[in-house]
Amino acid sequence: MWTLGDKYAIAGVGFTDYSKRSGRTVQSLAVEACGKAAADAGLAIADVDGIISFHFNDSVPAMSVATGLGLPNARYAIDYQSGGNSANLIIQTAVAAIEAGMATSVLCYRAMNGRSGFRLGGGRELAAHGITQYTAPFGWITYPQAMAMWCRRHMIEYGTTSEQLGTVAVTCRRNAALNERAMQREPITLEDHQNSRMIVEPFHLLDICLESDGACAVLVTSAERARDLRHRPVYIKGAAYGGGPVQGDDLFDAMRWPDHSRNYAHYIADDLWRSAGVGPADIDVAEIYDCFTYSVVMQLEGLGFCKPGEGGDFVQDGRIDRDGALPINTHGGLLSEAYIHGLNHVVEAVEQLRGDAGERQIPGAEIALTTAGAMTCGGAMVLRN
Repeated sequence: MWTLGDKYAIAGVGFTDYSKRSGRTVQSLAVEACGKAAADAGLAIADVDGIISFHFNDSVPAMSVATGLGLPNARYAIDYQSGGNSANLIIQTAVAAIEAGMATSVLCYRAMNGRSGFRLGGGRELAAHGITQYTAPFGWITYPQAMAMWCRRHMIEYGTTSEQLGTVAVTCRRNAALNERAMQREPITLEDHQNSRMIVEPFHLLDICLESDGACAVLVTSAERARDLRHRPVYIKGAAYGGGPVQGDDLFDAMRWPDHSRNYAHYIADDLWRSAGVGPADIDVAEIYDCFTYSVVMQLEGLGFCKPGEGGDFVQDGRIDRDGALPINTHGGLLSEAYIHGLNHVVEAVEQLRGDAGERQIPGAEIALTTAGAMTCGGAMVLRN
């Protein structure tokens, strides 16, 4: 369990424009976001000695970005070959590296031309191993297909409805309207959601996150050092990563998962809240991984904001609105801001806790939750100002 509460902090954030066609290399995007995060913290590039990222062969290696930035001594450079479940994990890894004396200030980034370049989950390139070798010949090759199975199980088990999922999409879009960097800002209604074309049952187009070009980054350092930098530090109060006992052979292997109406969040909740010393009722703002609308519902249940089966009801009646009991995805989320594989959730949480979120600022936000993951494994962090 995480035992480093408040010893480390996020001291800077950076991001590029988010678009459908960047017209740039992924290397250029990564260098820009990382450079901005260091500058936002008030650190010279020479003061950064670690760099971490995650990707599915659709980005550029950490050592390449370290070279592009001109880091004089990259003492720690590592890449995870992993999905959105690692958006918080790379920050936890940065903390571990600093705690071990392997670095002092670490940039964590995600960069991708996810629309104009390699389209993640588009089915163009498959490695025929694990369960994929049995599913791919039958056309089961994309994330919407895999996620739809989980969502349908929740609907069968608890009576969750498409309209309840639509509430998540409408809420995220309403928040994105206040966010200048969001790719989709035009308001939508529940009727718009229901009328959007069916992609794979039960998912309509508006249940599925965006495809985006762009990059974002955060700078992690010790709390002691962060207090001498430009902004009020955002402390990492608690964190957890993991999943169930049968996480599978590959991303599409959920065949042995014991209960498809629950995802990874159910398994990490106790560690998360114990590590942070707080509970669901203490969270002022939550940036919840929304690759699909259903994943929000299941994570709310798994992390204890409501009981199993009550997630659909929880998102209705304004509870997740900006002025509700639990404002979620205040930037518009992956559904409406951009799909930067979940790391943009951390950027938003930091801006909310620093009071830098402009029109979308949640008054008095002191404690934030960020999550990353949708199926068998994932992570979460509790941050405080």
